[in-house]
Order: sequence, then structure tokens, then C-alpha cells
Amino acid sequence: MQQIGTKQIETERLILRKYKVTDAEDMFVNWASSPAVTRFLTWPPYRRASDVRLYIKSRITEYEHKDCYDWVIEWKENHQVIGSISVISVQEMTQSASVGYCLGEAYWGKGIMTEALKAVVRFLFTEVGFKRIKATHDVRNTASGRVMEKCGLQYEGTLRQAGFANQGVCDVVVRSILKKDYQP
Repeated sequence: MQQIGTKQIETERLILRKYKVTDAEDMFVNWASSPAVTRFLTWPPYRRASDVRLYIKSRITEYEHKDCYDWVIEWKENHQVIGSISVISVQEMTQSASVGYCLGEAYWGKGIMTEALKAVVRFLFTEVGFKRIKATHDVRNTASGRVMEKCGLQYEGTLRQAGFANQGVCDVVVRSILKKDYQP
């Protein structure tokens, strides 16, 4: 495995790239201030774009680390930043990564997150050399589970009362894909 950090990834409709401070307004408007988007997340909706700007500045400093994989999702059609996807933890010993994502409500149901996650899985397996990629979701967030399934992540189990989101303590579904099972 060779840690190479966040590299730009392009798909048919998306550009996955590093954050820029100028993304703050799009991030605030398109997903970070939305109670619907943050319903199953661990952080509450932002109330001010200035707070989003501070968050982005903190994320940008993390790009110095080669084990940082953190992308905004830019929609090519309008060049707006509409969501994010990132590796939220790396386990060097097992060569595994945990991935998390969120997407603006106006862009739900268009296959965008599936397209983004497939691109990130491909990148993490083929360019970085991870052997396992895991993602979890609140058991009530079935849409997120469908995205994972479409990307080849298999159901491993449900951890009872093992997570916390903005709706409180929740059951957590664990899904993963192994490099040996990956088919681009």
C-alpha cells in the first residue's frame, strides 16, 4: 500500500477534488445547512456559511498528510459543489479504509453518490492499494445502504445501538468490499 493523498478524480458527470475556501457558500447552501442531509450524520446542520468556511480551512490543512483522502463532489453540469466523500479512517495493519459521504438533497436519486463511491473505491484499490473498504450507515438510512450495494459493498452485519446520529443512538449496518472481490 502506498499512501498518495487526495488526487483529483473525474467521472462522466463529476469532479472529485480537494476543498477550496471558495466552496463554502455551495457547501452551506447545497448540503451542510440541511436538516434532511444531516439527519443520519453525527454533526448538526451549520447555521452560518462563515462556520463552513472555518471547517473547510481545517480540512485543507489535512491535505499535507499523505493518508488524507477527502474530496468535494463537483457537479460538472453547473460547477457547483454538491456533496463530499472521504476516507474517515485508515487501518494500516489491515490495509483497510472506512468511507463516509453526504450529498445535497436536490441531487438525491440521480445516481450521483453511486458514481462518486465507485470512483473512490476504484482509486483506493488500484492507486493506493487498500485491501478492504468499509462503510456504515444508520439502519434507517436505506438509501445509503442501496448506494453501497450498487458499489459492491456486501452486508456484514448490524451492530445494535452502536452508533449515534442527529436522531440519537441507532443501529449501524456494516458493509464492505475486498480488493479480491472488486470488479471495475
